[in-house]
Amino acid sequence: MSELFAAGKKDVSTTSTIDTANTQSADAATAATPDSDAVEDWPSSLEPEDSGAQKIAYRREAPSGEPAKFHEVWAYVIDGREQDFTENMPVTDLCIFSASVNIYGEINYIPDPSRIKNYKGRKHLVVTCDSRALTHFVLDPSYGVRKSVVAQLAKAARKYDGLQIDFELVPLRDAKNFRTFLSEVRARIGKEKWFSVALPARVRDIADDVYNYKLIAPCVDRIIIMAYDEHWGGSKPGPVAGYDWCEKVVDYAATTMPAKKLVMGLPFYGRTWLNESPAGAYRFESINTILNDNNIHSVTRDEGQIPSFTYNTLVTVTGYFDDTQSLLYRSRMYESKNVQRVAFWRVGQEDSTFWKWIQLK
Repeated sequence: MSELFAAGKKDVSTTSTIDTANTQSADAATAATPDSDAVEDWPSSLEPEDSGAQKIAYRREAPSGEPAKFHEVWAYVIDGREQDFTENMPVTDLCIFSASVNIYGEINYIPDPSRIKNYKGRKHLVVTCDSRALTHFVLDPSYGVRKSVVAQLAKAARKYDGLQIDFELVPLRDAKNFRTFLSEVRARIGKEKWFSVALPARVRDIADDVYNYKLIAPCVDRIIIMAYDEHWGGSKPGPVAGYDWCEKVVDYAATTMPAKKLVMGLPFYGRTWLNESPAGAYRFESINTILNDNNIHSVTRDEGQIPSFTYNTLVTVTGYFDDTQSLLYRSRMYESKNVQRVAFWRVGQEDSTFWKWIQLK
């Protein structure tokens, strides 16, 4: 492997892992430190150089101070949306999402890393398994699937600089199987490849935790902490990644693993909630209540004589999202706690002005 890429067990300066051309591109994007004129220069659209850009809907001011600086900046790009990534983004590690384990225990599709053009940093293949039952059969060696999956992962990693496991549905009784699986994959792909794992956020020790940071850390080179979804679609409204919550997450994580393995994840997306949703399945009595409450006294019948109705109702929508200001505020908090590595989910969802506020050390 070219010296452009660091080996899995080797920790080097991020600058040394990216060639001069890419570093110059990143520096060019961030060289102009924001100054007192930033408010006047602050763009009013997502892509100010594009005449057809979307206009920003709300008033905001440019952040002040210096960009946040990190040794490693990881970012995720969706397979098929490679155009969302541009070479001037200060990204050292690009995670291509994703290959997945299918219902037959096969990895039958591998994204092509060559679709990412003119990028000189490390490329990582992300592998997912989106079924709790399937994850169990993959991890438990007694079923015979695991050996084949490990071999397929090793083969898939050949075209990449690293491999990342993103198994978010590991059953409780497979905690040990998950760790031995990680160790087996680590050994199989070789030390010249980087090996990482994405884990959910924690703020304290949890009894019998499948994703025990301390026990998993020896199995991998990097742990990406998915410090988001503090609030989710099924929860009450709130930040996807609130500042105080993220501070608890990073403080806890820092006590569980070597600093060089910790990568703090930040979200580029937001969420909305309705104060009420009338969607659902109802018995006849409840449907009749809805009709009476909304003063509906006639229905429409289709050719099969099935009745239907339509009415309008007022709902309140609450949304939380991240923009450049909130992302930078959180990034600086991580920087102040000596976190040297961050990751962003995912490229294409962000406030595009954010990238000028991230620099590589």
